[in-house]
Amino acid sequence: MYSLKTLSLTVISCLFFIVSNAQQSAKDEDDKLSLTEGTVDNQFEYVIQRSNNYQDYKVVKKTWLYALKAHTMDSLKAIRKDLVDTQTVVDSQAVEIKTLKSNLSETQSTLEATNEEKDNMALFGWQMSKSSYNVLMWSIIGALFALLLIFIYKFKNSNSVTKLAKKSLLETEEEFEEHRRTALEREQKVRRQLQDEINKQKTIK
Repeated sequence: MYSLKTLSLTVISCLFFIVSNAQQSAKDEDDKLSLTEGTVDNQFEYVIQRSNNYQDYKVVKKTWLYALKAHTMDSLKAIRKDLVDTQTVVDSQAVEIKTLKSNLSETQSTLEATNEEKDNMALFGWQMSKSSYNVLMWSIIGALFALLLIFIYKFKNSNSVTKLAKKSLLETEEEFEEHRRTALEREQKVRRQLQDEINKQKTIK
């Protein structure tokens, strides 16, 4: 029995506390409403709650309506100003975006031209791709190398022929010198024999 009574008191106390808090919160919320401060919605709420009731109607003070109208017009003016400022910013950004797009297009064109110049090489006033330029250069280098090998071969061949000719000439000169010496000795021998014969003939007479 005692526990039931205690429980009943506790429940009643809780309910009283909740109702009191709800009333206090509503009162605080009502105290926050003002006709001169806060949002337009709060000002409308202030007028609705503070106006007198007449059957299904609300009796509102004219001063409140005029004040609410003035505040609403001020809010609309501020909104219009914000819209104009926003539109100005949007227009300015649109112009800036257009300028950036134009600059981007020019930059892209310049980049494409630069890439084309980078990928192409100028040779004797002709524009050709890097691959064609490399093929041409390596072909020229290969041709020059082949000519160098042919020149070296012909030089060695000519050098060998020259050495052989010099050797043959030297041998011919040696043979000629040997032949001249032999002929000279033979001539001297014939002269001596002739002189001996002349001396013999003189002795006989």
